[in-house]
Amino acid sequence: MNNGPDAEVDDNSRAGYDHPMTTHDLSRYARQIIFPGLGEAGQRRLLGASVTLIGCGATGAVIANHLVRSGVGRLRIVDRDFIELNNLQRQLLFDEQDMAAGLPKAEAARRKLSRINSQVTVEGIVADVTADNILELLAGADLAMDGADNFETRFLLNDACIHLGLPWIYCGVIASYGVTMTIRPGETACLRCLLGQMPAPGVAPTCDTAGVLAPSVAVVASIAAGEALKLLAGFGELNSGGLLNFDLLDNSLERFEVLRRPDCPACGRRELEFLRAETGTRSATLCGRNAVQISVHGRPAVNLAELAERLRQSGIPQVTVNPYLLRAAIDGLELTLFPDARAIIKGTEDETVARTFYARYVGM
Repeated sequence: MNNGPDAEVDDNSRAGYDHPMTTHDLSRYARQIIFPGLGEAGQRRLLGASVTLIGCGATGAVIANHLVRSGVGRLRIVDRDFIELNNLQRQLLFDEQDMAAGLPKAEAARRKLSRINSQVTVEGIVADVTADNILELLAGADLAMDGADNFETRFLLNDACIHLGLPWIYCGVIASYGVTMTIRPGETACLRCLLGQMPAPGVAPTCDTAGVLAPSVAVVASIAAGEALKLLAGFGELNSGGLLNFDLLDNSLERFEVLRRPDCPACGRRELEFLRAETGTRSATLCGRNAVQISVHGRPAVNLAELAERLRQSGIPQVTVNPYLLRAAIDGLELTLFPDARAIIKGTEDETVARTFYARYVGM
């Protein structure tokens, strides 16, 4: 399959077809089917739809919950991270048992959502979203949803959706306020039209510097999920080309028109520089985590059990492993390693220190 920036898109691979509902289907969704704007026809479209959600942290958990309960037929959840105690304040799909089990967020979400609605197909993918894999992750989707926690991933998602002609919904929350915008490539402004260049490090507030209130997350992510239902089912008025801004502190909800820019490097000039990024080793400091992520793209999968045994034999006693990740406490740092060779190294924000640590215990 050609997943390069110039690959052709097969419109027949998109969903949107009617789903043969049973009586049980109708009973489950009865309260939204009787809503005149949706109806049975709209519910059929939801059941036949496919969504890829990039990120399943605070906003992603709310979005995923709404989509699955509403009967979106297929949901692919992609997230690179695992559950920590501070997540439970605002990431509504997860609980203390998930954290104690050492589950990645994508897998914990898949399990929880499958128990909520067994009629939908939920796929959990534990992976970092990169230019190498994003087109494959979006394959077959009717819509992409933003649950990411950084602008680099969002700019990459913007490029990929422009390339595919795929609608996506931007969603971000910090402190007491958040924003969402429905982007339809070729029809509306894109994220680069809105933001221009990616914000420089240290310029934009983060959860580490500004905090985040869970009710603000729930409100803004619910608006984004509502946009998804309207777009997929074909009812109501979409927030196309407008940025919605909600602030919990002053109870404000404002909409700002965003105009398409003919000189936009993404949707205007179609340079798609984030999608065309080169492969290789990447590192990034994680927001509010005192941690660095190391990704080595193109590397073969790591046998976690074998590495765990080697670490123990080398005199490192605090090593735990399951099919999803390996954890080890070494020299005051905590290593969490995933099968795709990606690692989160907690206890430092120095990328050089993290890369040296990774090379020493995992290998480049």
